[in-house]
Amino acid sequence: MFSPFRRIIDLVLPPTCQGCGAQVAEAQTLCATCWAQLTFLGAACCDACAHPFDYEVPAQTLCGACVQNAPPFDRARAAVLYDDRSRDLVLGFKHADRTEAAQLYAKWMFAAGRDLVADADVIVPVPLHWTRLFARRYNQSALLAHGLGKLGGKAVLADAMVRKRQTPSQGRLGRIARARNVQGAFGVNPRHRDKLKGKRALLIDDVYTTGATLRAAAKVLKRAGCAGVDVLVLARVVRGFV
Repeated sequence: MFSPFRRIIDLVLPPTCQGCGAQVAEAQTLCATCWAQLTFLGAACCDACAHPFDYEVPAQTLCGACVQNAPPFDRARAAVLYDDRSRDLVLGFKHADRTEAAQLYAKWMFAAGRDLVADADVIVPVPLHWTRLFARRYNQSALLAHGLGKLGGKAVLADAMVRKRQTPSQGRLGRIARARNVQGAFGVNPRHRDKLKGKRALLIDDVYTTGATLRAAAKVLKRAGCAGVDVLVLARVVRGFV
């Protein structure tokens, strides 16, 4: 939008903070108070699962859990810690039609996973089952994927994967139950199988909790012939913080 029109709109409808609704100078941002309350996750993390370390580590360092049981995806990055402050932002985006936040969150994710975006041939969001998509009217992971595609100049295959069966919400399930819940839940859209073969896919989701959903989806992509699968999420749950 041209800046003169942007200024007129801002005078009529002043931009507000995505977190608390306070008036801010620019659209698609947070006020200083909300910004200070977020914990952004930097490069000091497990290369495979994005679990943050308390200290700087060499590149490609793995946490103990990934040394013992490496995930089926190759690398993972997360933008922010999933805690009381970020939870409100994520849930508002996911369930309360705060879709205008997708552009801002994609910028955070791009900053956290710039190397993963650069290496990707195609960006693939975790899919919703059609019944949930119909009820919600949008897939939050697809919105983030499109935002990252624009920032990184990468192709986005929003329907590369399908959710073959409706699964109960993962919210109240433990680690083992989450893994069972998504077992066999994903498939590759036959129309896009050739576009995935031999490509490096960047798998996008909103929250990394136990990694069950991302593990299941990554396995499907690799079975479809992807040469590699990386993961980039908006928020990362860390035990002890939630």
